[in-house]
Amino acid sequence: MKQIVFIFMALLLTASMAKAQDVAKAQTSNEPAAAIALDEEVYDFGDIKESAGPVTHIFVVKNNGEAPLVITRVLPTCGCTTPEWSKEPIAPNGKGSITVTYDPTGRPGPFNKTVNVLSNGKRGSVTIIIKGNVV
Repeated sequence: MKQIVFIFMALLLTASMAKAQDVAKAQTSNEPAAAIALDEEVYDFGDIKESAGPVTHIFVVKNNGEAPLVITRVLPTCGCTTPEWSKEPIAPNGKGSITVTYDPTGRPGPFNKTVNVLSNGKRGSVTIIIKGNVV
């Protein structure tokens, strides 16, 4: 039984090392790659009224790379924040968008929420921040 566990662990370790080498090669290759950039990474709503309902801001995403940019996931850190984003690949030198909506209902006071944007770009991920004060 110990031999089977040892063999399994050795195979797992070998496979992990091979995958890590493939990732390292892809990162250092001279192949064209996408490059995600944002016009702004922080947006301040200022004072917003709770009674006015949700507020929205649109972040502009640029592809400064040489290959199509694909936004794979957009992950808010709170259920009060809802993102929507361009699902189609963004061509080199093209633009897309990420719309972030914040619901202030039942949340008086200052807020500072982050949204993580994952992509196939060289940078991989970026973080968007929305902030403000609910009155």
